Amino acid sequence: MIYTDISEFSNVNIKHRMLKGGLPPFFMAKTDNEKDYQDWIDSYWAKDVQELFRLESKSSFQKFLELLIYNSGGMFEANTYAVPCEVSRGTISNYLKILEETYVVTVVKPFNSHKPTEIVSAPKVYVFDTGFVSHFKGWHDLKNKDCGILWEHLILNEILAISQRNMAYYWRTKKDCEVDFIIPLKNKSQVAIECKWSFKSFDAQNVVIFRKNYPTGDNIVVAHDVEDEFFKDINGVKIRFLNLKNFEKYLVSLFPA
Repeated sequence: MIYTDISEFSNVNIKHRMLKGGLPPFFMAKTDNEKDYQDWIDSYWAKDVQELFRLESKSSFQKFLELLIYNSGGMFEANTYAVPCEVSRGTISNYLKILEETYVVTVVKPFNSHKPTEIVSAPKVYVFDTGFVSHFKGWHDLKNKDCGILWEHLILNEILAISQRNMAYYWRTKKDCEVDFIIPLKNKSQVAIECKWSFKSFDAQNVVIFRKNYPTGDNIVVAHDVEDEFFKDINGVKIRFLNLKNFEKYLVSLFPA
């Protein structure tokens, strides 16, 4: 469910969308039922995983999925999951490949040109639905501090849906300068995207550093509290501030149907 889909339902509150997720039965549910989430996972295991991949250990696979959901949006390292799931590092890598092939997770790789200061191999992993993230984190009423990571998921969802392919990367240096998402374009430019629940929390430092290495492309901040788009010039870098609706329009202009 992308932004324009929400208008088809009576509740268009963006916090509700992040809390309940984009699957219509969960989005419309009045209560958070533990059994509904477990039923979905059981059905996914039976219909998608077993039929296609015939894995042996349901418990290890589901443990891995639950840990990924809880840590969604974070850096991925297979060794971190091998011990709690009681399987090898290779098995964890295979599990991740299955989840990616069945569209339950998106693996976002680091954007780089092999500069010595850049992270070049460690991916980030995002699960497909914010409702599952909220549920497994035990969030029943979102506080502002909870919204940032869920908002990031929504922005990624828009990018993937409208580009119709995995166009999203992230950028990070070994000194922890990071830009949330990078979209490389055919003209050799890159769109740099920062996701902020409130535009007031945006610090341009990381985008400015990114542009010292990659000087061409749009710089976008997507924040829920932007009413009308506006621009700021910060240290010679032009930043465009958009809300989710206008960001969707911007993506459509990049990737016309």
